[in-house]
Amino acid sequence: MHKQIYVNLAVDNVARSKAFFTALGFSFEPRFSNERAVCLILGENIYAMLLVKDMFKTFTPKSLADAKASTEVLVCLSCESREEVDSLVAKALAAGGAVPRAPQDHGSMYVHGFEDPDGHIWELAYMDLNAQPAAS
Repeated sequence: MHKQIYVNLAVDNVARSKAFFTALGFSFEPRFSNERAVCLILGENIYAMLLVKDMFKTFTPKSLADAKASTEVLVCLSCESREEVDSLVAKALAAGGAVPRAPQDHGSMYVHGFEDPDGHIWELAYMDLNAQPAAS
């Protein structure tokens, strides 16, 4: 099994991205951060590397997707409660983010999300595992 996950996302401005996610209550791994990249801590052994576009381009020969015009990836984070989902969305809005769609209530799962200043969509999900039917 893999021990860590690093999601790499291209951003226009590292300082702006760091300020945005700091406003949401996230922290950063300073050993993997500098003026061209910051390592956003999402959970135990789960990170997002926010890389300025010219640095990101050194990792791939492909052209970069414009996250404001097309969807490259949906990052989904689990939350402890519906209140945590709504609180993070509210913080994202206050910090300059946007809400791409209305919250979705599926009974045992509640999903909402935000779009960061670079257009990346972050889904937030609370799942009540006790109410989740078992797969047959």
